[in-house]
Amino acid sequence: MTSEIKQLQQQLAKFAADRNWEQFHSPKNLAMALSGEVGELTEIFQWLTPEQSEHLPEAKKAHLEEEMADVLMYLLRLADKCDIDIMAACQNKLIKNEQKYPVDKCFGSAKKYNEL
Repeated sequence: MTSEIKQLQQQLAKFAADRNWEQFHSPKNLAMALSGEVGELTEIFQWLTPEQSEHLPEAKKAHLEEEMADVLMYLLRLADKCDIDIMAACQNKLIKNEQKYPVDKCFGSAKKYNEL
């Protein structure tokens, strides 16, 4: 998986370089673009019931797929520009979350770790 992530990051870097967009891809700009794409992703689910959100019509699901791809691509681009190994960061965060949310304290609860 890590090599696939690196390969995608290289493709994204080439895509930007081929268009002379590197000048716009500062971490600040990439974070702002990521935020915008998350907003577009969120909009797909706006006003839906929880059940509706789990059973999207094909057209909405296709739109969801595109927005999810945009979010991931901006996140990967940001990680690349900031020299962060996103897979290692996820593994480290998962370990921290396991410590903050032990199964015996949080099972079936949506409470935040400081409320357990």
